[in-house]
Amino acid sequence: MKKNLNENISKELRNKVILITGGAGSIGSELAKTILEYPVKSVRVLDINEHALFKLKRSVNDERLKCLLGDILDKERTEMAMNYVDIVINAAAIKNIEISEFNPIETINVNINGVVNLIQTSLRTKPKKFLNISTDKVADASTLYGATKQLGERLTSWAGAHIQSTKFASVRLGNVIETRGNVFEIWKEEAEKNIPLSITDSKMERYYFHVNEAVDFILRCLTKIKQGEIFIPKMKSYKIIDLASKFSKKHKIIGLRQGEKLNEILITEAEKKIAVEEKNMWIINEYKKGIYLL
Repeated sequence: MKKNLNENISKELRNKVILITGGAGSIGSELAKTILEYPVKSVRVLDINEHALFKLKRSVNDERLKCLLGDILDKERTEMAMNYVDIVINAAAIKNIEISEFNPIETINVNINGVVNLIQTSLRTKPKKFLNISTDKVADASTLYGATKQLGERLTSWAGAHIQSTKFASVRLGNVIETRGNVFEIWKEEAEKNIPLSITDSKMERYYFHVNEAVDFILRCLTKIKQGEIFIPKMKSYKIIDLASKFSKKHKIIGLRQGEKLNEILITEAEKKIAVEEKNMWIINEYKKGIYLL
């Protein structure tokens, strides 16, 4: 049985061809499944992970889902994937803090050069909208991952202000509980082995929400894109030690990783000064309306 569909989102997606890059990941796959509940023409998922594409295809019985194996750094492949696409949602990224710090060239390539390639491809294929998925790690970035995603936001906002053929914007999300490779996955494994749960610091706090909330926010923002905005949800902050205690009362403190902060923020004070505040989000647009350059 289909859920009650949002009328504005339904109107936005009707008869559209959607491309989700990194679409076989935790958020991307849930996004693809949710979009298929709407009257879209087709959903293309581009991902470099063959096994994840295989699992996604097996879990969805819908001919409108098209699974494409490829890399967002491959110019020819992205152009093929983006041909005749109405909406692009970029969820492709290297995001693990430890892996990204140890593999800086690959992280910069995917998180920055990949966005550049998608923007340049948009100039040729001219989708109606392009939404970049970002992270709260960009606010006062202290890690390579955060720094690369911050540049991804800036590139997308620049494109929104200067490219007339496509409307560009970013969504800056906090942590999503169901994503693969996160702390909940680690805690589950440790709890099953009956060993103390790894906690970086007893004072650490993070913003969390569920994947269905993240998907709903992404789709609602899709209807609001005008010119290079960054959409930031108002989220609840949780103490990590309180979340861990739901799995087990036995903990071990392992210390902060390189660049890791005790408390993340969703939006900086400087950004708040220029943001438009709504009930459930902030909207930042650093670029003023003016003459399009391209």
